[in-house]
Amino acid sequence: MQKFKFELKKEDGKARLGKITTAHGEIETPVFMPVGTRASVKTLAPNEVEEIGAKIILGNTYHLYLRPGTKVIQKSGGLHKFMKWDGPILTDSGGFQVFSLGFGAKDQTSKKLVKIKEDGVEFRSHLDGSKHFFTPKSVIQMQKEIGADIMMAFDECAPADADKDYARDAMARTHRWARECVEANKKVKPLYGYEQALFGIIQGVTYKDLRVESAKFISNLDFDGVAIGGLAVGEPEKVRNEILETVEPHLPKDKPRYLMGVGFPQDILNAVERGVDMFDCVLPTRLGRNGTVWTYRGKLNLMNSPFINDLNPIEKGCDCYACQNFTRSYIAHLLRESEILGIRLTSLHNLRFMMRFMEDIRNSIQENKFKTFKKDFIKKFER
Repeated sequence: MQKFKFELKKEDGKARLGKITTAHGEIETPVFMPVGTRASVKTLAPNEVEEIGAKIILGNTYHLYLRPGTKVIQKSGGLHKFMKWDGPILTDSGGFQVFSLGFGAKDQTSKKLVKIKEDGVEFRSHLDGSKHFFTPKSVIQMQKEIGADIMMAFDECAPADADKDYARDAMARTHRWARECVEANKKVKPLYGYEQALFGIIQGVTYKDLRVESAKFISNLDFDGVAIGGLAVGEPEKVRNEILETVEPHLPKDKPRYLMGVGFPQDILNAVERGVDMFDCVLPTRLGRNGTVWTYRGKLNLMNSPFINDLNPIEKGCDCYACQNFTRSYIAHLLRESEILGIRLTSLHNLRFMMRFMEDIRNSIQENKFKTFKKDFIKKFER
C-alpha cells in the first residue's frame, strides 16, 4: 500500500518547492487543483483535464453525498473508477457547503436550513429539502466510500463577519471535531486497498490570536497535512496576507499547506510567498463559462465586440488546444451563439493557463527567482 508522503525540496524565502506522493501519483508543489465538485470538472472530459497538466482534482463530499450518493460511488469501485480519473483526488468534507446554507440568512425559513449541534450539524438539502445530519465520523466514513487520496476533516467555517465570541466557539467545535476525525480515520479502514491521507483545517475568521491558537492545535494533531480555511470569503487582501503571515511560523514544515478556495493569480502568488503549497478554486472554469480568459498580459472578455474580428489565438505562446487551433474571433462567435464548444475552449485555456502559471512559479523557486517572477507577472497581468 503506497504511503502518503510530502518532501520539501527547496525554499526561496518562505516560498516552498515540494512533492506529494499518493497512491494515484505524484504532485509537484506549489500546485493548483481544478475543482470537480460533482465528480466532473465542468464541461471537460477527464482525459482533457489530464492533457492540460492537472495532477490532482477536487470532489465535494456534500454534493456527492446528496447525489449520486456515496454508496453508489462505492458500488462503482470508488470515485476514481466512477469518473474515470486515474490521478489523485482531494475531497472537501462538505463543511463549507453545509454552513453556507445558513450564511447571510435573513428570514427564519432560511435560518432553519442549518442547526449546529456539539456533535454535528443538521441541515436540509438544497435539492429537495430533505433532512440530513453530518458528524465528524460520518464525514470520514463518506470520504472512505468516495475513496479520495486526501480527505478533509469536518470543520465549522464561520462567516467572515462573525464576531469574536462566535468565531471562538466555531473554532473550538472545529478543534473537537478535528480530534474526532483523527480517531474515526484510525478506526474506519480504507475500502480500495490504498492509504487515504487526512488534512486538518485551521479556523478563527480574521482574529489573529484565534488563528494562532488554531494553527498550533491543528498542527499538533495526527494529520498528514494542514489546511487554512475560512479565508477568501470576502476579507480584504491585506487582511488575508496578514493572517497567512501570522499562522505560517506555527505550521509544520514537513507537511503540505493548503489554502482553501483561492484561485486569483495574484492571491496565489501572495500565498506562495507566505509558505502555502496547495490551492483550489472554481474561478478558471466559472470565468470561462462567462467568456473571460486569463493571459499573462491580463484577462480578456471575449464577449466584447473587439474580439469579433480578432484572428489571434487567445494567447500567443500558449500550448492549449484552444490556442493551437482556434482564433479569438471563432471562440467569440461560439460564445455569442451559446455553443457549448465555446465554454469548453475557454475553460480548457484557463485551466492550462493555471498549470503553466504554477509551473513557472515552481521553476522560479528552483532558480531562487520567485520574488522577481512575482513582481514581473503582476506588472504585466494588471496592466
